[in-house]
Amino acid sequence: MVTVYALSALGWTASAFVFLVIWVLIAFWPARVARRKGHSFVLYFIFSLIFFPLALLTAYLVRDRTTPA
Repeated sequence: MVTVYALSALGWTASAFVFLVIWVLIAFWPARVARRKGHSFVLYFIFSLIFFPLALLTAYLVRDRTTPA
């Protein structure tokens, strides 16, 4: 037997809000890594909102601009 749980409109709204907050907070991770390396925080933040795994990988693999070559 399968139990089905129903959520009210308020429950769905609260769940969606929590999901959105977590999504945005996680998107800060690659942006902060990129900023530490001298790259654009805003561009990496937008990039990570759309493609988080690729943005994280890219942020860790890009060249560090803060140290001289």
